Amino acid sequence: MARWRSVTSSVPWLSVLGPVLLNIFISDIDSGIECTLCKFANDTKLSSVVDMPEEWDAIQGVLNKLEKWAQINIIRFNKAKCKILHLGLGNPQYQHRPGEERT
Repeated sequence: MARWRSVTSSVPWLSVLGPVLLNIFISDIDSGIECTLCKFANDTKLSSVVDMPEEWDAIQGVLNKLEKWAQINIIRFNKAKCKILHLGLGNPQYQHRPGEERT
Protein backbone atom coordinates (compact mmCIF):
# COMPACT_ATOMS: atom_id res chain seq x y z
CA MET A 1 0.00 0.00 0.00
CA ALA A 2 1.31 3.48 -0.88
CA ARG A 3 2.14 5.89 1.93
CA TRP A 4 1.97 9.67 1.96
CA ARG A 5 5.30 11.45 1.52
CA SER A 6 6.09 15.13 1.84
CA VAL A 7 7.09 17.03 -1.27
CA THR A 8 10.41 18.72 -0.61
CA SER A 9 10.93 20.41 -3.99
CA SER A 10 8.94 22.22 -6.66
CA VAL A 11 6.95 19.96 -9.02
CA PRO A 12 6.84 16.23 -8.21
CA TRP A 13 8.28 14.27 -11.13
CA LEU A 14 6.03 11.76 -12.89
CA SER A 15 3.02 13.69 -11.71
CA VAL A 16 0.25 14.84 -14.05
CA LEU A 17 -1.47 16.99 -11.47
CA GLY A 18 1.71 18.75 -10.26
CA PRO A 19 2.40 20.78 -13.45
CA VAL A 20 -1.30 21.66 -13.78
CA LEU A 21 -1.46 22.97 -10.21
CA LEU A 22 1.79 24.90 -10.65
CA ASN A 23 0.43 26.50 -13.84
CA ILE A 24 -2.64 27.63 -11.91
CA PHE A 25 -0.41 28.96 -9.11
CA ILE A 26 1.78 30.98 -11.51
CA SER A 27 -1.07 32.14 -13.76
CA ASP A 28 -0.59 35.78 -12.71
CA ILE A 29 3.17 35.89 -13.26
CA ASP A 30 2.79 37.79 -16.53
CA SER A 31 0.39 40.49 -15.34
CA GLY A 32 1.92 43.86 -16.16
CA ILE A 33 4.66 42.30 -18.31
CA GLU A 34 4.90 43.68 -21.84
CA CYS A 35 7.35 41.05 -23.12
CA THR A 36 6.37 37.59 -24.32
CA LEU A 37 6.37 35.15 -21.41
CA CYS A 38 5.99 31.42 -22.09
CA LYS A 39 5.48 29.14 -19.12
CA PHE A 40 4.90 25.49 -18.45
CA ALA A 41 5.35 23.77 -15.12
CA ASN A 42 8.70 24.90 -13.75
CA ASP A 43 10.01 26.38 -17.03
CA THR A 44 9.56 30.06 -17.90
CA LYS A 45 10.88 31.80 -21.01
CA LEU A 46 10.96 35.56 -21.56
CA SER A 47 11.46 36.95 -25.06
CA SER A 48 11.51 40.38 -26.64
CA VAL A 49 12.94 42.29 -29.58
CA VAL A 50 15.44 44.85 -28.36
CA ASP A 51 17.01 47.53 -30.57
CA MET A 52 17.88 50.41 -28.25
CA PRO A 53 19.57 50.84 -24.83
CA GLU A 54 16.26 51.88 -23.24
CA GLU A 55 14.80 48.52 -24.28
CA TRP A 56 17.78 46.68 -22.72
CA ASP A 57 16.99 48.47 -19.47
CA ALA A 58 13.32 47.55 -19.89
CA ILE A 59 14.27 43.84 -20.12
CA GLN A 60 16.19 44.17 -16.84
CA GLY A 61 13.15 45.89 -15.34
CA VAL A 62 10.95 42.96 -16.39
CA LEU A 63 13.40 40.50 -14.86
CA ASN A 64 13.40 42.50 -11.63
CA LYS A 65 9.59 42.53 -11.66
CA LEU A 66 9.58 38.73 -12.09
CA GLU A 67 12.03 38.38 -9.21
CA LYS A 68 9.78 40.54 -7.01
CA TRP A 69 6.76 38.40 -7.99
CA ALA A 70 8.74 35.29 -7.01
CA GLN A 71 9.62 36.74 -3.60
CA ILE A 72 6.00 37.72 -2.92
CA ASN A 73 4.77 34.25 -3.93
CA ILE A 74 7.55 32.44 -2.04
CA ILE A 75 8.94 30.76 -5.14
CA ARG A 76 12.49 30.87 -6.51
CA PHE A 77 13.94 31.09 -9.98
CA ASN A 78 17.08 29.04 -10.47
CA LYS A 79 19.40 31.88 -11.50
CA ALA A 80 22.14 29.40 -12.40
CA LYS A 81 19.88 28.06 -15.15
CA CYS A 82 18.97 31.50 -16.55
CA LYS A 83 20.38 31.84 -20.07
CA ILE A 84 20.31 34.65 -22.62
CA LEU A 85 20.16 34.09 -26.37
CA HIS A 86 21.53 37.06 -28.29
CA LEU A 87 20.64 37.29 -31.98
CA GLY A 88 21.78 39.80 -34.61
CA LEU A 89 25.01 41.34 -35.81
CA GLY A 90 26.59 43.99 -33.63
CA ASN A 91 24.56 42.91 -30.58
CA PRO A 92 26.32 44.29 -27.46
CA GLN A 93 25.23 41.14 -25.58
CA TYR A 94 24.37 42.74 -22.26
CA GLN A 95 24.02 40.23 -19.47
CA HIS A 96 20.71 40.44 -17.65
CA ARG A 97 20.00 38.63 -14.36
CA PRO A 98 16.82 38.48 -12.28
CA GLY A 99 17.00 40.88 -9.33
CA GLU A 100 20.25 42.54 -10.43
CA GLU A 101 21.38 45.64 -12.28
CA ARG A 102 22.28 45.35 -15.96
CA THR A 103 25.99 44.93 -16.70
